[in-house]
Amino acid sequence: MSAWPQLRESRTVRAGQAPGTVVRCGLVDTMLADLSVSVVYFFEQALDEERLTAGLARALERLPVFGGRLRTADGRLEIVCDDSGVPVDSYDLDETLAEAMGRVTMPTARLVDPVEASAARAGGLPLFTVRVSRLAGGGTALGCSWHHAVGDVQTFMLLMRTWSAAVEGTELPPAELVQDQDAFLDEVLPAGDCGRPGFRLPGPEEAALLGREVAGALRANRTVQVYFGQAEVDRMRQELSAQAGRRLSSGDVLCAHVVSSVRELDADAEVRWLTVPVNVRRPLGLSAGLVGNLLSEIHLPWAPKEGTAALAEALRGAVEEFTAEHLNLRANLRFLESIGRERFADCVPLGFDPERRRFTFSNWSRFGAYDVEFGGRRPVFFSPAANLPLPWVSWMVEGFEGSGYLFTVVLPAKLAGRLRGAEGRAVLHRFRDPADVLPAAAGSVPKVV
Repeated sequence: MSAWPQLRESRTVRAGQAPGTVVRCGLVDTMLADLSVSVVYFFEQALDEERLTAGLARALERLPVFGGRLRTADGRLEIVCDDSGVPVDSYDLDETLAEAMGRVTMPTARLVDPVEASAARAGGLPLFTVRVSRLAGGGTALGCSWHHAVGDVQTFMLLMRTWSAAVEGTELPPAELVQDQDAFLDEVLPAGDCGRPGFRLPGPEEAALLGREVAGALRANRTVQVYFGQAEVDRMRQELSAQAGRRLSSGDVLCAHVVSSVRELDADAEVRWLTVPVNVRRPLGLSAGLVGNLLSEIHLPWAPKEGTAALAEALRGAVEEFTAEHLNLRANLRFLESIGRERFADCVPLGFDPERRRFTFSNWSRFGAYDVEFGGRRPVFFSPAANLPLPWVSWMVEGFEGSGYLFTVVLPAKLAGRLRGAEGRAVLHRFRDPADVLPAAAGSVPKVV
């Protein structure tokens, strides 16, 4: 175990101006308002922290929600863009780059200062935090945590691209604040949708079970990271596309392959549901610069006997027919009206159903995680950090140095152990050739399967 991190400097970064804009959170924002998301960027070099903080101040001018604070007014959650600022703490950490990368998903990694999501709803607490860790040997870990009510991963990546552009002196990307998310969606959504809301109201027994699941998550579950090289993914796409008789994406086949592999290692032949959050900006023709949680989801049933290619093909079809068959944002509002807004806090997303082993897959690739640049330095590794380890939840993003894909999945401890063992590695990497050349950084982190 390394020595405890040594704090070098603590500061609050502000834009220097408070626009006073008030953003009324929408239904999806509010559903996610008890969650924060934490990620870490790893660089082989030291970063200029003065340039970093100066660039962040400029980025907060463009995206003031990250420097604001939450409040509740007339029963609605709001973000007040008051420039209260972002805490940025700088540490010295007695770990090498490889050691830090290998521990990134562990609760004891100490690479991020997680936003206190539930407490922040009452106001006064930050919605974005930054921890800069100077590592042994000269590397840097840049840990970021944001309140999910502020926005989805596209919103976060927009902030990071803006921050990077400010540091590099290039043109800042456009950003658009929506002051009333539900009213905005009412204007742009199709008149009809699939009719199925994306959340449910559990009964007392299920609510108690879900509460125990959350309370025991740290003890019961483990996070596994699997790296798939580009050549490996190409073979996977070729074989599964041939079986499906149509072209499949990397996301389609990787999701299907990992879900199928987990079910195989769990000896689970039952029909289970897969939930896939979808960024609705593209299917609805909305601006990529829109800030907030512009999310709906796909829900698909699947049984292992149907085969991996069938799941990948079903996912591809669902993406292509998303607006007509899966979009549910109007259905969400109708459901809320039917139960009463005061009961919203008792609802849970459909995707959170651990008793039925409902898998959730979030595809973070193609959002530009590796396009971030600070002082000419690009990250060699980007990863989710130690968020609350709820089981059957997974994320995918580009892998080491932006090559291949990193798949992060949270599973019950025994099953996670099977994935890490020889059998699990053989099942997960059945498309890998021993001659495949992997990025140098991949070989330095043995904890990544």
